[in-house]
Amino acid sequence: MADETNDLQEAIRAVLGCSPDVAGAVAAHATARDYPARAVILRCGDRWSQVWLVMAGRAQALVYGLDGQMVLVHEYRTGDLFGAVGAPDAWPVEADVVAADPTRAACVPAADFVVLVDRHGSLGLLLVRSLLGQLRATSARMVDRTTLSAPGRVYAELLRLARRGDGSTIRPAPVHAALAVRVQSTRETVSRAVSALERRGIVRRENDALVIVATQRLEEMVV
Repeated sequence: MADETNDLQEAIRAVLGCSPDVAGAVAAHATARDYPARAVILRCGDRWSQVWLVMAGRAQALVYGLDGQMVLVHEYRTGDLFGAVGAPDAWPVEADVVAADPTRAACVPAADFVVLVDRHGSLGLLLVRSLLGQLRATSARMVDRTTLSAPGRVYAELLRLARRGDGSTIRPAPVHAALAVRVQSTRETVSRAVSALERRGIVRRENDALVIVATQRLEEMVV
């Protein structure tokens, strides 16, 4: 049990970049949970009275539009916090939260998390940064949805994904259906857009990766 607590504390410290004291305080109230890919973490309409800290993997908040198309509301990556982060009261979940990849998270009761934020100012700052990052990502998707064509959104998302790595390589190569959810389009549209890029030599597949060969040309196509 002590080894598990120490491992959890170290994982929390690593993803938050906080002091050992803060990580230890969070770990004392946290439970580690593992979710396989496509596992439902929360269902729309549930009450969330806990806070999740993503330590590895990726989770997505998803809703269905009136046309039945799946829409990405938020994406949570390593170091992100989601759940009842603002108050200890149970809140209704506005979307399904699903593990997009195998995901490991530290789960803290909301009431305990509020006390931790009150006691540790650095934790509050980390929370603000996480929420601002999520807000910027959501705002960017909204702007793209209203200002870009469907292919343009595909190209913009490929550039974003590449910039998370070395600027030109997306590994693993994005699955067209998953990419369609991210850009609020259809799998067929994404498939046509990516295939057109491959034919023109702007991107190429390389083992398990998609490599952007001509970044500037791709940027010029984001319209």
